[in-house]
Amino acid sequence: MAEQREPFTVAIIGGGIGGLFAALSVHHHCAALGISINVYEQTSEYKEIGAGVGIGINAAQLIHKLGLGEAANKIAGDRNGVWLAFRRSDNGAEIVTVPVNDRDAVKQLPMLRSEFLDLLLDSIRGRNAATLHTKKKCTRLVDIGDKVRLEFADSTSATAHLVIGADGIHSSVRSQFAFDNPRYSGKIVYRGLVSIEDLQPWWHLSTYAVSWVGKDKHLLVFPISDNKLLNVVAFVSVEEGKLGDFQESWVAVGNKEEVVSSFQEFEPHARRILDLMSKRPSKWVVNEREPLEQWIYLNGKVALLGDSAHAMSPHQGAGAGQAIEDGYILGKALQDYLKSQSGDLGKWMQAYQTLRLPQAQRAQRTSREAGEVYELQGEGLRGKTFDECMPELRNRLKDRMNWVWLEDIDVMYEKIATEMRG
Repeated sequence: MAEQREPFTVAIIGGGIGGLFAALSVHHHCAALGISINVYEQTSEYKEIGAGVGIGINAAQLIHKLGLGEAANKIAGDRNGVWLAFRRSDNGAEIVTVPVNDRDAVKQLPMLRSEFLDLLLDSIRGRNAATLHTKKKCTRLVDIGDKVRLEFADSTSATAHLVIGADGIHSSVRSQFAFDNPRYSGKIVYRGLVSIEDLQPWWHLSTYAVSWVGKDKHLLVFPISDNKLLNVVAFVSVEEGKLGDFQESWVAVGNKEEVVSSFQEFEPHARRILDLMSKRPSKWVVNEREPLEQWIYLNGKVALLGDSAHAMSPHQGAGAGQAIEDGYILGKALQDYLKSQSGDLGKWMQAYQTLRLPQAQRAQRTSREAGEVYELQGEGLRGKTFDECMPELRNRLKDRMNWVWLEDIDVMYEKIATEMRG
């Protein structure tokens, strides 16, 4: 009797959007090839902090390819054919409105983070795609030949052929191979939710997806939860030396009065939205990571994904989409490895890195630049009046997301994979 081959084991550290989508992608691409997936979440439950998340058309396509598109469309907001309508903060005048095709089945997906996470969890359970663990904080990885031993804070351990570090900006997996720390982006943000029903009597625009551009601060809103809620995100530039203890806490409870006071010079419609926020909005330090030149370690047995690899500022709404692209391509690369006869996992994990690393680094860079543009801080904008900035603002805002939205990631991967296959 032929000896039965041991299943290829995958351990995913981190149960957020990136980690759970990676589990679904690996299962989707590799289930027929003999694979076992475990997801290890350090907290006591799978949950998302924060409010809304924007998924662009590039990542939405991948959500559809994994069979989740119809369910995601049901919980998404409707931006009415608009990515963002950029307005002046001083008088509300239009700067530029960036259109996007929202009439097709595959469309942008502005969602409540918790609802999207629940969709991913339900899909994993319904497909029996992975075993989900909680209260498992990974503290150490040990190379043991063809596998990696994972050691947890509760003194237990596990082994896997491949470890995927999807444990966020404060990644314990990354910290074992790269010795940098998150850096302050120069901005804090207040986040909250407002009932769209409360806006309807006085809302005057054709879309609820709006960004008010202002000097050293900007306000972003977009609809989520099947257009029941408006996600409100208010950014303020603050010097690092003025953060005090807040810098160490990373996230705290703010108060509405300080938000309203910070935006008192904004036009009336923007201020009315802030007046509708709860008395205690969440308050965040916006941190990011320096670009990392390597995501693959231990000869391909460890791979970073999502914020653990490329945490970025949120100014393009691209972070979650980049993590989804990571998970999708990692699943395809692992499928090619399992189908190949080479036995070289490192080669196929390198294919994942070759495609995804430069794309994610570009998103990191352009997201930071976007935050500067939205607050009149970028080159050619600082120190100028709004009227003087208008031509440059229109030029920088109208097409800045096309390189993300219009890429065909399957074509890009197949080009690399064809070279790998020889």
